[in-house]
Amino acid sequence: MTHGPVHGTWEPVPAARWEDAFLAGNGRHGALVPGDPEDDEVIVTHHSLVRPNNPPADTAPPRLAAALPALQDALLAGDVTAAERFTDGRPLRWVRPFHPGFRTRIRRAPGGPALPTRRSVDFTTGVVTGLSGERRSEVFVSRADDVLVQYVTGPGPAVEIDLDHRLPGVPADLMTGRGVATARRETVLTLQARYPGSPLRYTGLTLLLTDTGRTTVTASGIRVEGARQLLLLTRVRRHEGELDAEKETEELRFLLGDPDPDLAGLHARLLARHTALHAAAYRRVTLDLGANPAERDLPGSTLLRRPGSPALLERLFAAGRYHLLSSSGTRPPRLTGLWTGDWNTAWSGAYTTNANLNLQTSSAVAADLPEVTEAHAALIQGQLPDWRDNAKAIFGARGIVAPSHTDGESGHSYHFSLEYPLHLWTAGADWLLKPLLDHEEATGRRAPATTAALAELALFYEDFLTRTGPDGRIVVVPSYSPENRPRGGSWGAIDATMDIAAARHALRAAADRAPASDADRLRALADRLPPYRVNEEGALAEWARPGLEDRYDHRHLSHLYPVWPLDEINPYDTPDLAKAARRALELRGSENDSAHGHLHHGLVAARLRDAARTDDALGRVLAGDYFHASLMSAHYPGRDVYNADAAHTLPALLIEALVQSTPGRLVLLPARPDRCPEGRLTGVRTRFGARVDLSWSPGAYRAVLRPDRDAEIELRTPAGATRLVLRAGEERTVSS
Repeated sequence: MTHGPVHGTWEPVPAARWEDAFLAGNGRHGALVPGDPEDDEVIVTHHSLVRPNNPPADTAPPRLAAALPALQDALLAGDVTAAERFTDGRPLRWVRPFHPGFRTRIRRAPGGPALPTRRSVDFTTGVVTGLSGERRSEVFVSRADDVLVQYVTGPGPAVEIDLDHRLPGVPADLMTGRGVATARRETVLTLQARYPGSPLRYTGLTLLLTDTGRTTVTASGIRVEGARQLLLLTRVRRHEGELDAEKETEELRFLLGDPDPDLAGLHARLLARHTALHAAAYRRVTLDLGANPAERDLPGSTLLRRPGSPALLERLFAAGRYHLLSSSGTRPPRLTGLWTGDWNTAWSGAYTTNANLNLQTSSAVAADLPEVTEAHAALIQGQLPDWRDNAKAIFGARGIVAPSHTDGESGHSYHFSLEYPLHLWTAGADWLLKPLLDHEEATGRRAPATTAALAELALFYEDFLTRTGPDGRIVVVPSYSPENRPRGGSWGAIDATMDIAAARHALRAAADRAPASDADRLRALADRLPPYRVNEEGALAEWARPGLEDRYDHRHLSHLYPVWPLDEINPYDTPDLAKAARRALELRGSENDSAHGHLHHGLVAARLRDAARTDDALGRVLAGDYFHASLMSAHYPGRDVYNADAAHTLPALLIEALVQSTPGRLVLLPARPDRCPEGRLTGVRTRFGARVDLSWSPGAYRAVLRPDRDAEIELRTPAGATRLVLRAGEERTVSS
């Protein structure tokens, strides 16, 4: 019996679908491991693998700045459909789709007896293991050496090994070429693929080592007979022109250390280098809900059929943390994390920035995963030149405007249509910069790059926010609330609540870092933005403009941005607006049951101290059949559309329900779900520079605070509020 939370999952059979394959990754390379001992494949992915699908001219932002004043005039004059004509006439252009690279395959010679199989993944080490008789396979993706490692013992009398690009949805006209070079106990396998109609290509390269036996070349790869151990080191590179395969091979050989290495020892050294980074990050935060030991021992697929089990919640928390870490490196997680087994990924497997990306990474600060925040920051910094192009081309402004959809490379706003005028969305840069500000508060250190980006965002707002109403207040026009439209208006409208909140937050955040003369000007502009509106039903309105009424049945909750993540509206400082926000949450439907909508609902509910709605959001996701046996999630119920939103966001919701912080406040057990009557959450990082270990049971709690800097905060608990003075390095305990 397992007497603590399980940091892994297992299944008694191989995965029949790639969606059920166990996952590994280092934030650059990814691996999907189905675990079939007869045909042991590992699907190789990489954040850089996006398929060229548009010529460069089609990926530029639309040049609409000259038409902006006329659009603003028309909207202000009451032409509610004017924004529908604010386009350059292009059809909807999808961003470049993310796709798998290839699979390494180790196929056993037919004829042997069928043996029981067990496959597992250890979240602490990132190792995916497959067992079948004497055969054992271990796969991990090294965070230290950026290489996919597979170590196989007892492979069988004879196996065939090759690199295979033939995955579902692969373009028929993808041009491919293979290479094999073998000498003594070493073989180099290469697979080069060239995208149709493009100079871009990608190359997969595997360095295979055997301990003994005979290797012969076959039509597709090699045949190995009599080996007791196999070690495969694999990388993939996306490039233009020819790749220097010999240089890439030498870089892999460098990892060997010895020209004739002991394979078990080499595997152990590579694994130790990897786990020194991966395990240290994964272990920082843990959740123990006191689950039944027998349930903790169950396979994941069995546990998923018990949605009320604390053991399931423990495992999904651990899995979400593992997958989020594993998909964050050079970039943060995509809609599919870092993984796909099909070239036809929904929504291009890209980054949807108007909800999904920030939801997936929302636990990064509190769950002490700076690796995720660093990846998020890298995405932003790499796209700032394109964000400047968006501001200039669409709005004729200085500064930056973020796109609503990106493939990770281009940051241009070119994915839009009549029903989705995403090029009108101006709140994106603030929404995307907010996690970086939270990280700075937690660490107590400001990043010059973030300060510079905020200054550029303030420049945009100074140029854009020039229209005023009769009361002298700024009018945000055009304005867009993703991905909704008001009753009494069209998608492109006026004064969307999210746009107002983002502008006010960005201007004040920039002012806090600006010279005094600039700071006063930015704060004055922020103060002229319109107030939020409470509609006739007592709800915080999605559009502050009178006459633009709410459509409640929608998956997005953009107008609740002031609640989560901004904390501008909260039950303590703005109780009336918090009451209106709570009413807005009550009226909000779930539309198509998108997982991100349920979890976003839960995050807002937790900030509003609504434990019942927080629990309901969790329950809908746990009981809705959103999770594959891999414990990666789907976008819709019934495991429909592979998507990381639920998997990555669920840990954030649990933390928010148990511990919340701002630079001046700590809230313990603000919205504890009924399904979590007791437990222990350790290592939570606060935005005032302390880590918190919290344990609770019915009617009692105990929190240990370990501050790394001095702070004076307000402590809120189920018993009420008090002031707390913390000193760096002095542990403090509070309890009931």
